[in-house]
Amino acid sequence: MRVGALAFLALAASLVAKVTGGRISGRRKHKEVFLGENSKFKFGGRIDYKLKRQDSTKTLLIKSEQLLRIEEHDFAMRPGFGGAAIPVGIDVQVESIDSISEVNMDFTMTLYLRHYWKDERLSFPSRNNQSRTFDSRLVKKMWVPDVFFVHSKRSFIHDTTMENIMLRVYPDGNILYSVRVTVTALCSMDFSSFPLDTQNCSLELESYAYNENDLMLYWKNGNDSLRTDEIVLSQFFIEHFQASSGLAFYSSTGWYNRLFINFILRRHIFFFMLQTYFPTMLMVVLSWVSFWIDRRAVPARVSLGITTVLTMSTIITGVSSSMPQVSYVKAVDIYLWTSFLFVFLSVIEYAAVNYCTTLEEMRKMKRGKIPSTFNASQAMAFDGCFHDNDMELTPFPRMTPTLTSDPLTTPTQTPDIRPTGGTRLRRQRSVREHVDLLVSNSYMIDSYSRLAFPLSYLLFNTIYWCLYS
Repeated sequence: MRVGALAFLALAASLVAKVTGGRISGRRKHKEVFLGENSKFKFGGRIDYKLKRQDSTKTLLIKSEQLLRIEEHDFAMRPGFGGAAIPVGIDVQVESIDSISEVNMDFTMTLYLRHYWKDERLSFPSRNNQSRTFDSRLVKKMWVPDVFFVHSKRSFIHDTTMENIMLRVYPDGNILYSVRVTVTALCSMDFSSFPLDTQNCSLELESYAYNENDLMLYWKNGNDSLRTDEIVLSQFFIEHFQASSGLAFYSSTGWYNRLFINFILRRHIFFFMLQTYFPTMLMVVLSWVSFWIDRRAVPARVSLGITTVLTMSTIITGVSSSMPQVSYVKAVDIYLWTSFLFVFLSVIEYAAVNYCTTLEEMRKMKRGKIPSTFNASQAMAFDGCFHDNDMELTPFPRMTPTLTSDPLTTPTQTPDIRPTGGTRLRRQRSVREHVDLLVSNSYMIDSYSRLAFPLSYLLFNTIYWCLYS
């Protein structure tokens, strides 16, 4: 009985220990789970170590590499090496044209460059035929086309917040590879019609290492492969974009496929009308005001002519500083220098008027029409108040023509000296007589200039705008 009682007690104690131990371990387990869940909020996002071991991006990346069998192939070689050239389709979407520089003869463009090709080494089984998308971390371990921009000065792939690279792999091995690039490329501009010009720039794409026997570049969707957003530029209007292709030959490596993105830029003229053409026209018209100022107002006419000449020089200097130093004449140069010539001729015109007036006064003094007490130099410098009528001139006695009569004839019989028939002959004036006439009537130079200068400038503007616009 004692043995049975002891065995019963031992069995009961073991049962109690199991029940209490299970409760305590359960409480500890629930406590750890509770602390683990609350630690996310209490300690700023820290999670339990066991959960961290279960969630690992490295494990997922290894699974992707195993799925695509990255380690089983040599991706330093192109797909189908030794066979036909691999076709690589190109698709471009232009995001913006950031700047166009006439001084550096280049342009800066931001675009999305997409490549399409097939690499059977990356094919994988899939039940729902869905593609897999990766970023730049996997791109560095596989083969991608080595497309570069011909005639580029600077280019970079955007890396904010991560590198803007996307790789999409389909189960059958088709690949889409997209990058966001900003490139600054050369544009050979012709400024012979500037600022009424139209520029044709192009961005060229080509494979650097693989010639046409290894890689064939082509536009994925023909002319529809080039897409653009609504692009607005400050000084240019984009007429149209055009995609084209061709071949480039290098003597040491052979022929390469080359793709072209051509776009035509037409310059807005309104900015230059406000900054260059309208001020130039006003300066030329302002120089004509001197034709209506009295020819003896020397300070007024000289200061007006010098002011317009200096203003034209400033306009020409400002335009030249913002343009490249080309070896040919631009359309704006023709307009500016012709306008400068009109302003300069208006100053020369007054110099001629002043000189002729001086000669006229000196001749009058020699002929005795001006009193000896009169000072011609003071009169010439007098500000517009001196006139010929203010001087007391001594006119010469009027000469009456006398006719000689024949003593055999009576006084009533005067011979008729007029020719009875034939044409009347007039003696043509010599150059000296024309000059003397111009000197004696110097005010006529201003009268003719008031009409000749505006008509000549109007004719020049008509020819200029018809020729370049």
